[in-house]
Amino acid sequence: MSVGGLLRTETLSWMSYVDNVTGDYSQDLVLQPIWDYLRQNYHDLLRSPLFPVVLSVTTYFLLVALYTVLDLLAPTWPCINRYRLHPDRPITWPNIWPTLGVTIYNHLLYIFPAAVAQWLWRPPTPLPPEAPTLFSFFLGILGCMVVFDFQYYLWHLLHHRVAWLYRTFHAIHHQYNQPFSLVTQYLSGWELFSVGFWATVDPILLQCHCLTAWSFMVFNVYVSTEDHCGYDFPWATHNLVPFGLWGGAPKHDAHHQRPGTNFAPFFSHWDWLGGTHTVPTASSHSATGEPEEMKGRKD
Repeated sequence: MSVGGLLRTETLSWMSYVDNVTGDYSQDLVLQPIWDYLRQNYHDLLRSPLFPVVLSVTTYFLLVALYTVLDLLAPTWPCINRYRLHPDRPITWPNIWPTLGVTIYNHLLYIFPAAVAQWLWRPPTPLPPEAPTLFSFFLGILGCMVVFDFQYYLWHLLHHRVAWLYRTFHAIHHQYNQPFSLVTQYLSGWELFSVGFWATVDPILLQCHCLTAWSFMVFNVYVSTEDHCGYDFPWATHNLVPFGLWGGAPKHDAHHQRPGTNFAPFFSHWDWLGGTHTVPTASSHSATGEPEEMKGRKD
């Protein structure tokens, strides 16, 4: 058999294997009715370069509003307060105003101009007629999570280990050693840009369907806010993923108390491999949250 014939045979075998895994093309498009509805009714909105930005920002502020309401109700509602990681340390308006101010400042100074630039220079998003298969949809989100998790782990570790990077770009985020939802984007412009850049570029690098890319962006915002929310609800992601594979709010709360640990945003495997994993405890630390490895260093 010629080399070309062998390659064609192998290709057909692989396509047959993929069909067996993902199902027949016509039968596996579970998302097709949803995608058809979105394309037919919101075609211009979905094609707009502004749509991913509006989607992410709207998701973030809705989640923050929900958690902030819970924070304000928790001191007088035991059914809420019982799930807080620090039930004896309520979130008050003096905590909320500074974080809200920085969040609005970052959106006006960085996100809004970036959104306008994207609207002016980026072409409209092509909307393919076919929806992603359910298999490729979840595989794409998982792939983006794995890539983003590795990127941010390295970025986060580097910005804790290098004193200048920590004090210049990341220290603002650790002014609160008891996270709550608005601390999620209590960030420097550089950190906000880094996170937003990877969340936007990773689906492109993995050639994800636009529906997959948007879903990953929403999920990324949800997890980031959940990590900082300060609650340990039974339905939280870390309580649903088995074997301690997921970080979640308790582990990120531990990071704000012991900043040399738990750097990964999603999974726990990089912290296990890097020796930076720790389990949550009730210990408290200084209000500045400055890592021990930074204290006493000179820039």
